Amino acid sequence: MVGESCLRGNVRLFCPSIKNAPESLSEQFTVRLRFSSKKNAVGAAAVIVAVGGALVLFKSEFGRATDAPSAPPTTSEATSSHPPTSVELSPSQLNAIKTEPVGMHAFPVDKDAVGSISLADDQSVQVFPPYQGKILESVADIGDRVTAGQPLYTIDSPDLIQAESTLIGAAATLELTNKELARAKELHGTSGVSQRELEQAISDQQSAEGALKAARDAVRIFGKTDTAIDQMITSRKIDPALVVRSPISGEITAFNAPVGLMVQPGNSPAPYSVANVMAKWMLADVPEADVPALRQGQPVEVSVPAFPGHPLKGKIAKIYEDVDPNTHRVTIRSEIADPRNELRPGMLATFTIRIRTPVESVALPANGVVRESDGTMTAWVTTDQHHFEQRIITTGLRNNGEVQILSGLNRGELAVANGAVFLSNMLEAPPSD
Repeated sequence: MVGESCLRGNVRLFCPSIKNAPESLSEQFTVRLRFSSKKNAVGAAAVIVAVGGALVLFKSEFGRATDAPSAPPTTSEATSSHPPTSVELSPSQLNAIKTEPVGMHAFPVDKDAVGSISLADDQSVQVFPPYQGKILESVADIGDRVTAGQPLYTIDSPDLIQAESTLIGAAATLELTNKELARAKELHGTSGVSQRELEQAISDQQSAEGALKAARDAVRIFGKTDTAIDQMITSRKIDPALVVRSPISGEITAFNAPVGLMVQPGNSPAPYSVANVMAKWMLADVPEADVPALRQGQPVEVSVPAFPGHPLKGKIAKIYEDVDPNTHRVTIRSEIADPRNELRPGMLATFTIRIRTPVESVALPANGVVRESDGTMTAWVTTDQHHFEQRIITTGLRNNGEVQILSGLNRGELAVANGAVFLSNMLEAPPSD
């Protein structure tokens, strides 16, 4: 249906077109219109005029409400959206704060990590027996100081018995061939000892001499001294006790050598462990993101809870290659001397790694910096010790109660060094009646 203009009396209205309407609907509309005009033409015209006037009035009011500009905020509303950034203190309130000129401070550029104390692996050894055997005697105990070559324990070794038996047999053979050679030399050319027999005696003696040297070396491997070997050859007695000695000087850190225990090379636990306890490793796990900033030789300061207030000094000795897939951390190692053996393996340690030389920067005491409710950092400055202005600042490093100021303050400005939060609270306090 298309709308069209139609005239009713002296009023032009927007009427729906009924040209294309169904016949019944057109007829109904015509009948109703005729009926209305016949019955009360004056009343219909009045109603139409009233409706049209109401529509015009509604349209004009709606357009005015939409197109009219908003009214400017009142003075009180504008003031409440921009709170004041300065305060004035009375002489009594000045006692709650402390002011001082903004100064400079050297901020070290550090990385922190957590780790533990460990024995130096390159100066710690597990002392296994060179051959299988049963422990006959334990000479040293845990905590004892030992030197390199000092006996730790002895074992009854079948391999040693075999080697010593071979030694005694080789010595007897050499003795026999020496006698045969001497006799052959004495009878050669006089009693029918041929040149061939003499040469054979020489060969036998040399072979026996070589066999004895090899047997001595075999027994020497078991830790027997030349004096002990000579004594065994002279007495023709076997010493079944294999002495296991400490390969390094240090302290016995582990003991698992009860008498009668069957031990063999590489079968853990080792009967003894010896370590140089005067040297310690400090192992720390750092995030993989910090690794590019780390270098060998960088200074390290280590603190352990067992000795508060006594930091240990060291340097990074090694940065390990592997990254822990679970924690995404890398192990670093520093070495330190511990002459009094105060540190214990496994102690918790806090590491501070000096990345580069300290940075000289504008600084303010921590009590002069306030973190506001919206997360911004602020400070307070004054020129007359009476009126104080709030400044938004940017902070950086912290060290020994000082905060690095990256922007917002200049060196020499008079600022609140203690009690800045008192001034910030005054801005947020409701006005008094």
